Amino acid sequence: MRKLTFLLLALITTSSALAQKQELRADSIFHQMKKVADWQWRTLETDGWKNPKKDWTSGAMYAGMMAWGKIANDEIYYKKLIQVGEDNQWKIGHYRRFADDYCVGQLYSQLYTIYKDPRYIEDFKSEADTIASLPHTESLEWKNGVHTREWAWCDALFMGPPALAYLTQATGDSKYLDASSQLWWKSTEYLYDKEESLYYRDSRYFNKKEKNGAKVFWSRGNGWVMGGLVRVLTVMPKDHADRARFIQLFQDMSEKIASIQLADGSWHASLLDPATYPVKETSGTGFFCYALTWGINQGILPYKKYGPVVTKAWNALTTSVHPDGKLGYVQAQGAAPDKVTYDDTDVYGVGAFLLAGSEMLHMTIDQQKNTAMVQAVNPAASEQNIKATVEWTSVTAQIKKAKVKGLVLEDAISGEQIPFEIIYTDDRKPKSIVFETSLSAGSSKFFRIKKS
Repeated sequence: MRKLTFLLLALITTSSALAQKQELRADSIFHQMKKVADWQWRTLETDGWKNPKKDWTSGAMYAGMMAWGKIANDEIYYKKLIQVGEDNQWKIGHYRRFADDYCVGQLYSQLYTIYKDPRYIEDFKSEADTIASLPHTESLEWKNGVHTREWAWCDALFMGPPALAYLTQATGDSKYLDASSQLWWKSTEYLYDKEESLYYRDSRYFNKKEKNGAKVFWSRGNGWVMGGLVRVLTVMPKDHADRARFIQLFQDMSEKIASIQLADGSWHASLLDPATYPVKETSGTGFFCYALTWGINQGILPYKKYGPVVTKAWNALTTSVHPDGKLGYVQAQGAAPDKVTYDDTDVYGVGAFLLAGSEMLHMTIDQQKNTAMVQAVNPAASEQNIKATVEWTSVTAQIKKAKVKGLVLEDAISGEQIPFEIIYTDDRKPKSIVFETSLSAGSSKFFRIKKS
């Protein structure tokens, strides 16, 4: 019996080691995302919604579902989200200045950017106009219901700032993004610990300690911050006056988060006392994986340093997915570190997983050696045949000694080879590669050019 037990342990250890070393594959990432997204919609449709469709928990899920919808190339996912908006009558929550209650504005603005229906953003825009006009001079100390008026807790930095930022993207009016930046830095000056490069959840935690004597920094709470940070940066113009401050904050937090990653690739519920809750937690891990991978894809974080970090994090996430697509190890709703099990799940964890997957897919294709990544985008509200053009200089910059005769173009997910045309200059030198593809509304597709 002891020999059999030893053999089983050896097999488990070997399997675990192989999983850690397993090469990332774009098709695997894509299918993992689909599996988790489909499980979540199927469960909502059969078991019902635990929280209102305007709720912050749902708002975080929508963020991930929008990221998935963009790369799924199947409008059914956007249609499900549009139905959510219709069910909500395109309204935000009851407490209109409460960031949790207008987190859903992110969904409305992103859908408006594709479909251009003014109903989608009418209600949220009316409240955002009020938020942008207020002086915001109230203290953020956790009392007198301040959280219903100000971003007095770190979770709010995922709920509120991106909602305002995406409204600027939708309308072209910079006042919403400017208000988002102003209020972000107000919350940061109050909640950010410069020594630890982490955020307290709210003022009630300033003097609390973990069992090991460390300060209390909640994994998902700081995941909310990093997720919100990169979502604001995604739509912030390169010349925005505050962009450099955001980038520096992002780099500082990224270095800290990477330095405290655990051996299995995850982060536990308590960042500085992982032994108190000695199990991985996937909502915080998902948001960290999303943010760090986004930083790599944007050239803000070096792949050499952070690539192994996000690869391990993605492994921690995918090994938490049940055979049917349920994502486990999601800490229940709360305000501080707490216990979590393999069977625990919630919609915001799925949102974080899908956000992480969307960036991991991009990185995996982009980082392949001697390969040129191409992303074709259809911003329209209907299916379109897109003619994509890739400059030859871009190809030769990524593929050593590239020659026309020896190149193939393929779908980065399926591996299907795509016919293409070479456009030449007047003196018969390659100028660009042109190809056509069909894309559903508001979606994009990745391709790669490589030597045959």
